[in-house]
Amino acid sequence: MTCRTERLRGAGGDEIEAYVARPERQGAYGGVVVIHHMPGWDAGSKEITRHVAALGYTAACPNLYAREAPGADPDDAAAASRAAGGVPDERVVGDVAAAAALLRAEPTSNGKVAVIGFCSGGRHTVLSAASLDLDAAVDCYGGFVTNAPPAGFPVPVRPIPDKVADLRCPLLGLFGAQDSSPGPEHVAELERLLREAGKAYELHTYDDAGHGFFSADRPAYRQHAAVDGWARIARFFGEHLD
Repeated sequence: MTCRTERLRGAGGDEIEAYVARPERQGAYGGVVVIHHMPGWDAGSKEITRHVAALGYTAACPNLYAREAPGADPDDAAAASRAAGGVPDERVVGDVAAAAALLRAEPTSNGKVAVIGFCSGGRHTVLSAASLDLDAAVDCYGGFVTNAPPAGFPVPVRPIPDKVADLRCPLLGLFGAQDSSPGPEHVAELERLLREAGKAYELHTYDDAGHGFFSADRPAYRQHAAVDGWARIARFFGEHLD
């Protein structure tokens, strides 16, 4: 694959950066927007972007904190974003739309684009899938979809259960039973909303995992859950992007 940082026009016409990984693959194939987690546009998020490219899809991860801290260390950029009150939902949707447009403009694009997000990016995945015309969405332990943040949470975030009925594409959700946000009760509420709205979905919970089980560089990493989760993601993308 080839990987590079590119510039694109995000929400409001602002110039932001995106990490783009392109597989060296013949033919036409889909693209995937990777939405980074609250810690920011960091090495782990770029590794996920490369992993998606290794599955055979062009992947783009926009830097949602580019305006607050252009060129800054990911930790500093995340802190600057928190100090500014976080990223507004409408701006996230605009940046994801710009990344999706970049992917659809690829010479190898078959016109299909999915979105995947982890942690806060999981919530942003649901938000984007309810706001944009996408072909598939993967929510990896996204908190505050159906549950409100705890008191003292560093940025203002509202739950978005009202958005579930607006989903425009199939949803795959991967969760840990030992997580508290979202906890099993919040995942159950998400499933209830999806079922009542007649949406296409698959939800899976790993009993021995908590929040962040995909993060190989963190104590929360759970190998079995991560390996099985990536296999489910690959199958899901194959069904909806190929």
